[in-house]
Amino acid sequence: MADDGSAANRRDPIKSSVGNVAGQRRRQQAVTVAKERRESLVRAKRLCRVGANGDDDDEDPHVENEMLIDEDQPVLEAQTSKAVEELKSAVLYQGKGGMQKRVVALRELRRLLSKSEFPPIEAALSAGAVPLLVQCLSFGSPDEQLLESAWCLTNIAAGKPEETKALLPALPLLIAHLGEKSSAPVAEQCSWAVGNVAGEGEDLRNVLLSQGALPPLARMIFPDKGSTVRTAAWALSNLIKGPESKAAAQLVKVDGIVDAILRHLKKTDEEIATEIAWIVVYLSALSDIATSMLLKGGILQLLVERLASSDSLQLLIPVLRSLGNFLSVDPKAMLTILIGGKNTEESVIGVLAKCLRSEHRVLKKEAAWVLSNIASGSIEHKRMIHSTEAVPLLIGLLSTSPFDIRKEVAYVLGNLCVECAEGDTKPRIIQEHLISIVCGGSLPGFINLVRSPDIEAARLGLQFIELVLRGMPNGEGPKLVEGEDGIDAMERFQFHENEELRVMANSLVDKYFGEDYGIDE
Repeated sequence: MADDGSAANRRDPIKSSVGNVAGQRRRQQAVTVAKERRESLVRAKRLCRVGANGDDDDEDPHVENEMLIDEDQPVLEAQTSKAVEELKSAVLYQGKGGMQKRVVALRELRRLLSKSEFPPIEAALSAGAVPLLVQCLSFGSPDEQLLESAWCLTNIAAGKPEETKALLPALPLLIAHLGEKSSAPVAEQCSWAVGNVAGEGEDLRNVLLSQGALPPLARMIFPDKGSTVRTAAWALSNLIKGPESKAAAQLVKVDGIVDAILRHLKKTDEEIATEIAWIVVYLSALSDIATSMLLKGGILQLLVERLASSDSLQLLIPVLRSLGNFLSVDPKAMLTILIGGKNTEESVIGVLAKCLRSEHRVLKKEAAWVLSNIASGSIEHKRMIHSTEAVPLLIGLLSTSPFDIRKEVAYVLGNLCVECAEGDTKPRIIQEHLISIVCGGSLPGFINLVRSPDIEAARLGLQFIELVLRGMPNGEGPKLVEGEDGIDAMERFQFHENEELRVMANSLVDKYFGEDYGIDE
């Protein structure tokens, strides 16, 4: 049977009427976070400014400063076209000093492709750079030549989609140089180029996979060579990011990969841990086999320790996302974190509360995502959250945060108020939690979700209103809902096109606000 993540189930009691959607939501979240990563925190493609050997330009140590100059683009393009012509002549030259002529020509082209935020890639392609660079990548060439060629291809791959696709003829040699026959700097630079190609989209990822890029790239993270591991791990995360699960399933079959992932997460290097954590994000989202192997290896404890010890936003986001993924597969996995070690129940939730207080939107959303999966677990897990400072923080976020955060927060607060239910039966209300959460000021936030055009958010709002109407003591529920204009919010569904929401809202209005409502008063 295909390892597609379909077996994953997130228990979500307040959504019992529509069934479990954990596997689908987990995969969708993986795609979403990949887009957010591309657009904000970590670009899916990276321009190479300093080479894999740690050097910039041997002849010009101030090349980094030169990049900041707003150079006239037509001049830069003309220089690039000339540099490609010089490279063409150097490749054709067979006399004494030919190798040095090629390296000098390659270095000049690389310098031009590295010095601007908008490198002259189109000019290089139009002048015929790619076939020349492929020729310079041939085995037996000096390392300096190989490194400069791969560097040029790396920056071309960082361009627009059609520019990245121009590297197709170079892929077999770039992949071949990922192996042990190449020096570490050359292999790392080639992995950077492969990572840029993989970051472009699913079609190019499939080409790389079909040409065998994954196994040698995976083996590059086995050693403890910092820069090489960091670059290869980033490229590997781009290659397996989905949305299809076949790359993740292939990766977990590489002997030693799980041990390498766990080993690097234990180390103190946060940059390496960040790239490794992104691999874990996609493995835990897309492959049940990988998820099981990582859980058996004790990854939850490592993730929580990273969460507690780091202040790096770049690291915390994939760590939180991974935790949420693992807990959506098996909410009982939280018990693994709480057994032994220094992480007590309070400290785990305390670390998540720290993230909720963060100024970073994505960090708040990821923390709420993890808490929503803990809250969907056992009554002990619900009490664990309810007894901490996380609840007032969540109630505040429900009223003041951007929409995507409010929706995640609603899952947490709603699940804290009910015990797990089987099938389509109504979940039993945990009245103590419901009273404190309603009295804490959460009801207006849920009613605002009912007014949302987002179907999932509106459903969450209606489900919480039903809990309030049914569960608040002394019949206070209807008055509380009416006092926050909840009747008006529900009546907008009277003729709504979504049958589920229409029936749910109309049933609540008829049952709790029918003809007899208010007669006793």
